[in-house]
Amino acid sequence: MFDAILIDKDESGYSARLAQLDDDALPEGDLTVAVEWSTMNYKDALALTGKSPVVRRFPMVPGIDFAGTVVQSGSDAFRPGDKVVHTGFGMGETRWGGYAERMRVASERTLKLPEGLDTRQAMAIGTAGFTAMLCVLALERHGVKPGDGDVLVTGATGGVGSFAVKLLAGRGYRVVAATGKASEADYLTGLGAAEILDRAELSAPGKPLGRERWIGAVDAVGGVTLANVCAGTKYGGTVAACGLAESMEFPATVAPFILRGVTLAGIDSVFCPMALRARAWKALAKEVEARTLEQVATEIALAKVLDRAPDLLAGKVRGRLIVNVRDG
Repeated sequence: MFDAILIDKDESGYSARLAQLDDDALPEGDLTVAVEWSTMNYKDALALTGKSPVVRRFPMVPGIDFAGTVVQSGSDAFRPGDKVVHTGFGMGETRWGGYAERMRVASERTLKLPEGLDTRQAMAIGTAGFTAMLCVLALERHGVKPGDGDVLVTGATGGVGSFAVKLLAGRGYRVVAATGKASEADYLTGLGAAEILDRAELSAPGKPLGRERWIGAVDAVGGVTLANVCAGTKYGGTVAACGLAESMEFPATVAPFILRGVTLAGIDSVFCPMALRARAWKALAKEVEARTLEQVATEIALAKVLDRAPDLLAGKVRGRLIVNVRDG
């Protein structure tokens, strides 16, 4: 038997609870993994609270990512004892996820941990850090260079934002961090932000084109904020959009795109190709110091994810919540 968070929905309603399961309940897959660490992301919090229809199959073990040790393998590419990381591909939505002490997954969707990372560090990075790296790689792929001007990060104290600030600063970019939490200025400058911007400057409806302020941006917020970010982007700049913490809506005009040649690059971490995943994780292992991971990560036990989900949705969490799955 092993502990897991189980979400179910029936005639009595939607429920999430800590349950005990056995191996017979596990989904299909050629890798069985002893899960050691997972994380709590915005999507996880939505699933746990039922605030949004994230879960599409029931019963469901939530958790969109995990890291652990292979205990049984039907793949030549993996052996028992290998340390692995698994993110996305519908985990916690249509496939059972990481909030369980044991999980079974497909080997072709699983990565061995790159050298330099242990399982705890991998989940201190997690989907948020992975997504941030995909954003950074997208900006570089579209030609945004450190000498071209400032790069804006919205939702900067969140998981994606915190890593985006750190990664961009580490690559030599001058980072402007947008936040509604003035008290977190020291935290952001500690990560490498050169300037703090009050998010109120971006959250109210603005002009189709604003003053050119940044050559690139990482936006995890969406909504009016994303529209204003695009409107303030310099000629030829790129905005990497990866989230919807404010809204899924995009109340913008085409002006930034056809008058300034701005690129809006969508970032998908769920079905990202394996080759790009491997590249991103390898870069993360090299560029994120252990000190930074301790700075951004707060550890909670598996049983506490139900209590902390509302805090995450309310914007009361700084950085990353990492889940010690073995501590039920």
